[in-house]
Formats: sequence, C-alpha cells, structure tokens
Amino acid sequence: MAAACFLCRSAASLAVLLLLSFRSLAASQLEVTVENFLRVLTGRIPSSTPRSKRLLSDDRSNILIYMTGHGGNGFLKFQDSEEITNIELADAFEQMWQKRRYNELLFIIDTCQGASMYERFYSPNIMALASSQVGEDSLSHQPDPAVGVHLMDRYTFYVLEFLEEINPASETSMYDLFQVCPKSLCVSTPGHRTDLFQRDPKNVLITDFFGSVRKVEITTETVSLQEDSEIMESSYTEDRMDEDLMEPLKYAEQLPVAQIIHQKPKLKDWHPPGGFILGLWALIIMVFFKTYGIKHMKFIF
Repeated sequence: MAAACFLCRSAASLAVLLLLSFRSLAASQLEVTVENFLRVLTGRIPSSTPRSKRLLSDDRSNILIYMTGHGGNGFLKFQDSEEITNIELADAFEQMWQKRRYNELLFIIDTCQGASMYERFYSPNIMALASSQVGEDSLSHQPDPAVGVHLMDRYTFYVLEFLEEINPASETSMYDLFQVCPKSLCVSTPGHRTDLFQRDPKNVLITDFFGSVRKVEITTETVSLQEDSEIMESSYTEDRMDEDLMEPLKYAEQLPVAQIIHQKPKLKDWHPPGGFILGLWALIIMVFFKTYGIKHMKFIF
C-alpha cells in the first residue's frame, strides 16, 4: 500500500496536503518514491518542474501530511520496494522550517507502530498523531464482500467518519480529533505528540488544517488593476480560441465511499475445521479397536 498524502487549502494561509499516491502531484505510481516525496517537501526540485507538482507553501502555510501503509518501528514502506525512516522525515521537516515552507504542520500516520515515526521530530510547530504505539499493530476494518479485501484501516475509518461531520464554520478542535478512535474501537492505542506545537490543541480548530473558508487580508493601499486595452483584447481572443478547441469536460463516476465504509460485513458460512473430519475418523477407528480388536481388521480391508 503506497504512502499517501493529500492536498487542500485552508483558512488565512495555505493548508497543503500532498496527494502523491492518488496522482495529484505525481503523474504515475512510478513517481511515488521516497526521494520525490522528500524533494517535494523541501522544494529541492528542478526548475522545469510544473506548478502542479510543486508544494507552493510559505511561512504562512498550514500543512497537513497524512500517511498510511505498511510500516514498522521507525519506517514506512513506499510501493513495497523502499522505505522512509523517521529520521529522514524529521530532517525534511527541519529543512522546511529553516526554509520557511510552513507555519504549522499536522502529521497523521496510520501504520503499525505509527508512534515511532514522530519520535525523532525536533522542529517547531509540529503536531503529530498516530494510529498505534510502538510494539502495536494497526488493524484493518471490515472487508468488502464484493472485492474480498479490506478497503481501509480502523483508524482511517473512524477519522474519516469524524471529519465527514465537520463543516467550514465548525468550532471542533484538534483535541476532539485525539478522541475519535479509542482502543475499544481501534484495538491498537492511538497516540499524539504536541510538545513541539506552540498552541494548545483545545484552541486549535480542525478547520485550520482541514478545508475551510479562506480569510481575506485587508489593505489600505491602492492597487491598480488596469491593463493596456490592446493586451486585454488579444488575451481575450486567445482565451476564446482555446475554449473553442477544448473538448467539453465530463465528471467521472465517483466511488460510492459512503456506502462502502458503512456497509455491514457479510456473515461467513460455517464450515467444519480442517482437522475435524480427520479427528472424527481417528475416534471411530479407536472405538473399533477398543471394541473388536485388531483381529477383525481383515473384515474391513
């Protein structure tokens, strides 16, 4: 399962969620590598890289990074072929802070021993959440009867269920997010780290990181927006020509996520265990020997 991060924009500044495995920033799964992920975070990319594959953040940006996949103590797998370690991630966040690429950063990870991934963080203004403590596994949620596999993990399921109730005017805080998946639901023990974060999580709104309405900065300075009339006419003509050449866009049919995550697991038909039949035959033979002895074996074969 490839590591995933998602991209969105938030309130006053810019809240960024890198969507690599779903091809928002990466053209294909071949581009979802540890090196490319770290380069996007730190801005160490070629000048020819298009804006659609850049993290256009600054010192007013709130960044949300959500990662999920197979992992272990201090690492997370990418494409089942390479790993990113907690040290590499911590150093990348420090580079981002030194280069003023974020204001506040929310890191969420859903993997086995997830808390080990934020143990090495040392940069300011980072809040981290994990689905499990060191030494614990993160378990999957109910399977899809049609596909025959689990579609998501328990922690992701309950976080998504919680976020679906959030609206742009919500007053829900990050402290409420800490409580969404207790051990009774997740089986594992979710953890969080707030010592590097300067604000009290109870005073940090969910909408500071998860999509909200952009705030407007008011200025008293006069800004001239007039352009040369000839330039405006030529640009307008070019835009009309481009629109005429473009094919009409259509929306692709969306996966019914709401139906999938809320459906009840299919009850399995009962079948006797593999060794049940063998044990039954052994019991019959033992009773036969006890009753008749070995001299009657010739009547069987």
